[in-house]
Amino acid sequence: MTTRSLSVRARRAALPVALCAGLATAVTACSSDPDEGTNGVGKLSATEIEGKARSAADGADAVHLSGTLVSKGGTYKIDMRLKGNGATGTVTSKNTTFGLLRVGDDLYLKADAAFWSHRDAKGSAGSGGAAAAGKQLDDKYVKVPSGDSSYQELRGFTDKGALLKGMLGLQGELSKGDRSKVGGVGTIRVRAGKDGEGGTLDVSLQGTPYPLRFERAGGAGVLELGDWNQDFALAAPAKDATVEFGSRLPKT
Repeated sequence: MTTRSLSVRARRAALPVALCAGLATAVTACSSDPDEGTNGVGKLSATEIEGKARSAADGADAVHLSGTLVSKGGTYKIDMRLKGNGATGTVTSKNTTFGLLRVGDDLYLKADAAFWSHRDAKGSAGSGGAAAAGKQLDDKYVKVPSGDSSYQELRGFTDKGALLKGMLGLQGELSKGDRSKVGGVGTIRVRAGKDGEGGTLDVSLQGTPYPLRFERAGGAGVLELGDWNQDFALAAPAKDATVEFGSRLPKT
C-alpha cells in the first residue's frame, strides 16, 4: 500500500470524527441554560419573580435609592440612603436642592439661604425677614418640628418601608420581559399591563433577587436601587451645626 493511499484513508477516517465533534458542540451550544450561574429566578413566573423581589427588599436592612419621582404634580430628584431607623440624602425640587437627615423620629432639613429666603418670602416677616431667616439658616441643619405641616411630607422621603411600598407598585397583569443589565448586574424584567404601561421592574439574577430598577406607571419616574444591605453611618448633627427654628418652619 502506498503512502498516498494511507493518507487518503486517514483523511476519510478523520472526517466523521470532525463532523461528530462539530455536531456535539452545536448541540451543547443550543441546549445551554441561560440561567446557569444565576440565582434561578429567571425560571419563575412573573408573579413569583415580583414576590421574590418584594421579599428581598422587605428583608434588607439598607438600600440606596436614586432617580426621579413624579408625585402630586411635582417632580423630585431623590438620592437617599435608607434604613430602618433613619436616612440621609438629598432631594431636588424646582431646581432647589435640600438635604434630609432622619435619626429615629428626629428629622433635619439642610438648605442654602436662597431656599429659606424663598420659603419665608410669603410669610409675615416680609422681605427683610426672609433675608434674615436665610442668613440664619444657611447651610445649617434645621430640626423640623413634629407638629409642622411639612414634617410628614418630608419624613416620607426618609422612610424605607413606606417609600419602597409606595414606589414599587406594578399596575396590571404581570408578564416576563427581556433580560438586561443594571449597573453591570444581569436582570430579568417584570412588566405590568400592555407593553409595560403599568410599570416595569428589573430584578437581579445574581445573588439575592433584589429589585435594581423600577420604572413607574404613567411616566411617574424611574428609580434605581443599589447597595442593598450595605450599612452606613447615621448620627444626629452637631449642636453648633443645628438650628431649632421653633414650633413651625418658615412658611412656603
